[in-house]
Amino acid sequence: MLPVVALLRRADAAVVIGAALAAKAAGLGHRWIAAVLSRPAETVRGWLRRFAGRLESVRAVFTVWLRTLDPDPVMPSSAGSAWADAVTAIDAVAVSVMRRFVVRVSPWGVAAVVSGARLLAPGWPDLAAAC
Repeated sequence: MLPVVALLRRADAAVVIGAALAAKAAGLGHRWIAAVLSRPAETVRGWLRRFAGRLESVRAVFTVWLRTLDPDPVMPSSAGSAWADAVTAIDAVAVSVMRRFVVRVSPWGVAAVVSGARLLAPGWPDLAAAC
């Protein structure tokens, strides 16, 4: 079993990968992100490419989780881009978890749990199976 801080098939912690995804949502490029995180540019580019291919699916999955966790959720409004919308949905679920369970958690730890550590793994999310 993977700890909540890890993602399947990734050597870096979920918070490091999440920081890269959030930085991309803020409009930063992979080379700058890699330099700040002290990770190889190719590695960061791989994370970003994998996540880019599932932005709408990630937003949808985390929106469903937000509605499940919170009886009267404040749904995130559009953040200006598909990247920002996906990251905002993850953040909203983390806030909902903290409010409901009175525990301090990282949005990226929540993302690891919700995705079964497969946030960047092939085949996740399988929306057809979820319906």
